[in-house]
This record gives sequence, C-alpha cells and structure tokens, in this order.
Amino acid sequence: MAALLIFCATYLVLAIGRFPGLRVDRTGATIIGASFMVAAGVLSFDEALHAVDWATLVLLLGMMIVVANLRLSGFFRLVAAVVVRHAHGPRMLLAGIVAVSGFFSAFFVNDTMCLVLTPLVLEVTLSLRRNPVPYLLAVAMASNAGSTATITGNPQNMMIGQLSGIPYRDFAQALSPIAAVSLVFTYFIILFIHRREFTRERFDAGDDLRIRLHRPLLWKSITVAVGMVGSFFAGWPVAQVAIVAGAVMLVTRRIKPEKIYHDIDWSLLAMFAGLFVVVSGVEKTSLEQDLFAVARSFGLHRPAVLTGFAALLSNVVSNVPAVLVFRPVMAKLPHPDQGWLTLAMASTLAGNFTILGSVANLIVVQRARLKVQITFWDYFKAGAPLTLITLAVGALWLTYWR
Repeated sequence: MAALLIFCATYLVLAIGRFPGLRVDRTGATIIGASFMVAAGVLSFDEALHAVDWATLVLLLGMMIVVANLRLSGFFRLVAAVVVRHAHGPRMLLAGIVAVSGFFSAFFVNDTMCLVLTPLVLEVTLSLRRNPVPYLLAVAMASNAGSTATITGNPQNMMIGQLSGIPYRDFAQALSPIAAVSLVFTYFIILFIHRREFTRERFDAGDDLRIRLHRPLLWKSITVAVGMVGSFFAGWPVAQVAIVAGAVMLVTRRIKPEKIYHDIDWSLLAMFAGLFVVVSGVEKTSLEQDLFAVARSFGLHRPAVLTGFAALLSNVVSNVPAVLVFRPVMAKLPHPDQGWLTLAMASTLAGNFTILGSVANLIVVQRARLKVQITFWDYFKAGAPLTLITLAVGALWLTYWR
C-alpha cells in the first residue's frame, strides 16, 4: 500500500507539474518519492541504488557534454546560418528549418536544437518581416519528429535503448523511415495551415548574419561527434562511447569547465534516478501483474493499441515517466523489441500534440515569448493533425516491421 501511494503521488506531480500547495516540482517529486520508498521499507538502501540504471545516466551525461561543446563552438548556428543564407523564399526557408532541426535532433538531442535554432530563426524571420510563428513551429515539431530516429535523439529513447538492449543500428533502421516521413508531413501540414505566409515571393536572407566560431573547439567537437556516432553504428556500447567522447571534450586548455557544466541538465539526471527507484519500488507490489493483465485484455501486443496508450499517457505524465510505467509489461510481450520500438515512436511523436507535450516545444515558446507569442491554438491546429497522422504511419510501419 505504501509503495502504491508513493507511486501515485509522484505521478500526480509529474502530471500537473507541481504538488498542490507546495513548491515541489517534477524533479523534487521523484527524489522525494525515491526517498520515501526507502523510508517506508519498500526498498532497502542498497536495492534503491541498484534500481538506478546508471548506464542511462552515463549516456545522458556524455551526450550533454558533447552537445555543450558543439554549441559553444558555434557549430549548430553555423549550420543553421548556411541553410538560411541559401533560402531564397519562404517555402525553401521552411524546408531548410525542418531538415536541419530534424536531422541534427536525431543525433544530438532535440532539446538542444530548439535552444540553438529558436533565436536564430526568430532573428531571421523578423528581419525579413515574415510571420515567425510557422517557422518556430517547424523548429519544435521537426525536432520531435527527427529525434524519433535514433537512441540519442531524446531522453526517452536513450532510456529505451538501455532498457531494451536494442543495438543503435537496429533502432535506427526501424525508426528512421518513420522519422523521415514525419518530417515530410511536418513540412506540408505547416505549409497548409499557414498557406498565406508561404507565397512565391523571393527574398534574400542576407549576409548580415554574424556567427561567432571557436574554430579549434569547432574542429575538435566535429571530430569527436563524428567518431562517436560512427562508433554507435559500429555496435560499440552506446553509454561507454558517449562518456568517453564527453571525457575527451573535457580535456582542453581553452574552455572553462563551468561553461560545460552550465549546459548539463542536472535536474533531468536527478529525475531519471528518482524515477528508477520509484518504479522499482512499485514493482514489488501486484501492480506489475495487474498491468500485464490489463495489457493482455486490451491487446497491448498490437502496435496500434500500444501506440494509443503510450501517446495518451505521454501527454498526461510526460514521455519519460510514461516509458517507465510500461517497462514491466515490455518483457512479457510476444515481441519485446517491437514493443519497445513502438513505445519509443509513440512517446516521441505524441510530443507534437500540444505545446505541453514536449520539453522541446516549451523551449521554443519560452525563448521566443519576448518577441512573439505562440498560443496553445497556434500550436494545436498544426500539432494535433500532425501527431495523429504520424502515429498512424508509425503504428502501421511497426506492425509489419521485422
């Protein structure tokens, strides 16, 4: 009973953002929940430590360090600026933004791409006297869609990659086609919803874009990043490769380590650790068997059904907590790998449904709010149809994937 109460209270905060009447956020809730699992005797302290999937945290940390160096070197802004300079019309600009946001989100975490691209896209569109909203929506939605493709695209995929043991290359082969199709739909749906913006009028994005580059760091970061991704596809252990790449980037005489540490999302790492403990505690109850019984009754082994449940839960409690709720069920499915891939696809693409569906969406809205307001309806009228279409495509693809 104690485990179930702690679990329900933790997920309540994850769903609404804060505990009613208290200044407890999502990260704090998972830390409190994990601590109470030990205090209530549900788990011993050693069991709690063993419940944490340290490989997932190591992978996240390593990726954050590499991405922080790429950002500080000016790499992402350079790529975005090159695309913008070669866009001679609103449709080309939209296509370039979708391509850049989607492609790099697949390898270097979608939240980072939103942090980097939002101010640049805002600067360019305002200087050209265009409506920034559809282009900013493209940044957010394409980052979610593109991040579906690989294990390192977003935090929930990293978790699924470690929990499932699916090789990086196999994961990418299964989900990259869905990500590519989703990016195409992202482009055309935004184009249709905001068709007045995308006339055939040509423009010059201008040479007044100034990009500061730290050239030694840029070349080092590119070399390490390419080697890291190549090692992923070669079948090397993802977490080990990521943390070694991060360690190599920390060996420097030019960059203060505080700048790197500032870019690491420590609260996300803490939330992951707490969630692992909370879910491990509730697995000691009958809830695991109850969930499996419910899964069997609804036919959760079918990708279409699992897609629906995963998308719904991801929009209620967020995608990372949703993934852990499904963890006990996955191993008992007839085709566990298919289940894990479906969960990765659905929990990621569901993030495009509303502004609140993904951290990437919130980053774009918050970073742009001083110059342009993106309302719930602005996002929803493009995000809702995009989500429904891409989830249907993904479920259909994975139904016949082998």
